[in-house]
Amino acid sequence: MTPASFGGFVSRAHARGALVVQPRMGFGDPRQMREGLRRTRDAGAVTVGTLTLDSYTRVNDLAAARRAVRDGVPLNGYPICTHPAEVSRAMLDGVHEAAFPVQVRHGSARPEHIVSALLDLGLDATEGGPVSYCLPYGRTRLSDAVAAWRTACALLAEARTDTREPHLESFGGCMLGQLCPPSMLVALSVLEGLFFARHGLRSVSLSYAQQTSPEQDLEAMAALRALAGEFLPGIDTHLVVYAYMGVFPATRGGALRLLEEAARLAVASGAARLIVKTAAEAHRIPTIADNVEALRTAARAAEATTPRAAGAAAGSEVYEEAAVLVRTVLGLHDDVGEALLLAFRRGLLDIPYCLHPDNAGRTRSFIDTDGRLRWADTGLLPLPRTALTAARRVTSDELLTALTRVRRIYDQGGIR
Repeated sequence: MTPASFGGFVSRAHARGALVVQPRMGFGDPRQMREGLRRTRDAGAVTVGTLTLDSYTRVNDLAAARRAVRDGVPLNGYPICTHPAEVSRAMLDGVHEAAFPVQVRHGSARPEHIVSALLDLGLDATEGGPVSYCLPYGRTRLSDAVAAWRTACALLAEARTDTREPHLESFGGCMLGQLCPPSMLVALSVLEGLFFARHGLRSVSLSYAQQTSPEQDLEAMAALRALAGEFLPGIDTHLVVYAYMGVFPATRGGALRLLEEAARLAVASGAARLIVKTAAEAHRIPTIADNVEALRTAARAAEATTPRAAGAAAGSEVYEEAAVLVRTVLGLHDDVGEALLLAFRRGLLDIPYCLHPDNAGRTRSFIDTDGRLRWADTGLLPLPRTALTAARRVTSDELLTALTRVRRIYDQGGIR
């Protein structure tokens, strides 16, 4: 079968009321990678496949990737630029098809080599972004990442045909995994989605990572949906929820309960796709069996959840903060990439606890008594005065406690 578009597959599943569940799976051995894709496809849920790439490929150290493949050294993902194209095509043959699209996930601030390789294999879906795949992962200059992602978007857009619609997902809703207030996550996801659209992409997805308060998460998803409608009209767009990206529960029961809650959030908020985490996250690299269990667990929880009626996002705390951030950045320059650079240079975008040299590092966050993530220090962010009402100093002990809060709650049998 001729593979259909990734975004189209997800949108059709969403239209019939099904949540698409997806693993973050990657193996260096083509045979194991094929088996992982095959078992994801056959997991008994509505799934899409994932090729998560290895860390050498992510930073374009292809010589190290070649040595590892040559010497039989296990890699922490699939070396898409190193295995011969015919090997990778054979790995995908009969698995990647219209009923089972595959996305490449990688973590690269400069992904041109990766995008070229995936397009050569007949794949056309990936994720990341000029901010979200730069600030958390290294010290690549933000200006270099913006330039590289312009090229990557152009490569994807140029691959469009009458039967092929490339898809790009923003990782902006997952900045640093945890302790970034939802308004910043929403704003970054929308801004990266705009960056993709302005550089030729017509099918994009916007992400949000499950945080510390179910009510605030629903508010954030409503804000993300509303702002996507305002700023990305005419673009094929769907929303993606990530199971909690911070310190995961160490107990099996706690990890699966947290995953089930992520699935309920996805359905209740109207998301079309969920990126799962496994019960093994706190201990080791998940196996294929771990991932299949997570997919089935999430699918069962999703099927038992009733979607909520879409709530009004305008006027909510998250919406108002995110809208100000997006509009402020877009007012800096007609080019979204240049606007992002100016915003970080001036501290108008600033990620709490992020040590990247292009991040101002003046903002801080904390978890209040209701479990909501709030601003402890807004630095130079152009936020409404209400964001400052809870301003306070955060000690190192409080930060450590906040980082492990979700793990402690779920390992003790509770929920957020």
